Amino acid sequence: MPYSHFSFIGFSAYLQVCKYFIRIASFSILLAPLPVYSSQPHLTAENLAVIVNSADPLSVRIADYYTSQRNIPTENIIYVNFPTGYNTLPVKKFKHIKTEIDQATGDHIQAYALTWTFPYKVGCMSITTAIAAGYDEAYCAKGCAPTKPSPYFNSDTSTPYNKHHLRPSMMLAGENFYQVKTLIDRGIASDFSRPAVNAFLLTTRDKNRSVRSTLYPSIKNAFPNTPTLHFLTQDYIQNKENILFYFTGLKHVEFIDSNTYTPGAIADHLTSAGGRLAGDKQMNILQWIKAGVTGSYGTVVEPCNFLQKFPHPGIIMHFYLRGNTLIEAYWKSVAWPGQGLFIGEPLAKPFATRNRP
Repeated sequence: MPYSHFSFIGFSAYLQVCKYFIRIASFSILLAPLPVYSSQPHLTAENLAVIVNSADPLSVRIADYYTSQRNIPTENIIYVNFPTGYNTLPVKKFKHIKTEIDQATGDHIQAYALTWTFPYKVGCMSITTAIAAGYDEAYCAKGCAPTKPSPYFNSDTSTPYNKHHLRPSMMLAGENFYQVKTLIDRGIASDFSRPAVNAFLLTTRDKNRSVRSTLYPSIKNAFPNTPTLHFLTQDYIQNKENILFYFTGLKHVEFIDSNTYTPGAIADHLTSAGGRLAGDKQMNILQWIKAGVTGSYGTVVEPCNFLQKFPHPGIIMHFYLRGNTLIEAYWKSVAWPGQGLFIGEPLAKPFATRNRP
């Protein structure tokens, strides 16, 4: 469905819808200034499982590199087998694979890293949410409609499976091994680095894709002592250095390669097909990874521009700056993640404290 027909329900209506399944208190973090560097417990290599497609040589190579670099315990590596080269995994095949994954997953595991780029979709769901929560068409939508909410949205927990019976998942994905290797290296380099909070939140000429600007006033109030938090009305930024956050909305974002990104950087663009990794008329999120970003998010089917189906920039920044890993901060920022794909290095943690797990 073209964006000219999008259903934007407005922020007030958004809260009214959310109140039935998300704590109203979950938005309280945006009502007062947030402390920077107030670290909290986070996911670790010990409670992250790595899922490998043994039929995909690239998946095996990525998994070997990642597990060695992140010191993932051998017992946390889960092998599955399915055909390569497809964008969408058939639901019946996925359910068989999910059963195998569940049986091989210890109770201590709280999250998953997926070591492939294709497939990125299962039926009407993203593969990251299908792996995290199981295949459930309530996470999909026919046309412009709400979808099943995530119990993990805006949650303080560092043990999502224990508390919410959900294991967030994120893809270590790229166009080739080199791109994924450098993605992993950036994530590791980000650990405990505490970079400057150099953030760019854009309102572009594309009003339908700039709906997140509704959230900007409350985000600005929540970060009053952050002079490098830039709210700009323009289509792109160019030749900027050491970017940590970049949130925008366009079909294509120009000049992303002209910028430099801090290890651990997060960037995404609100559009219909950012998660369609095989290519589309719109830019897909692998372009962010290629440009040097460490995490991104995009939808795999037409979502309509509900705010709930896209990352909330304020919530991402809130949890990331408190020491959460990338996978935690990103997942906690999306209220309705069923149609959305998470890509990045899950354990990147620029603001974690070394004396914590």
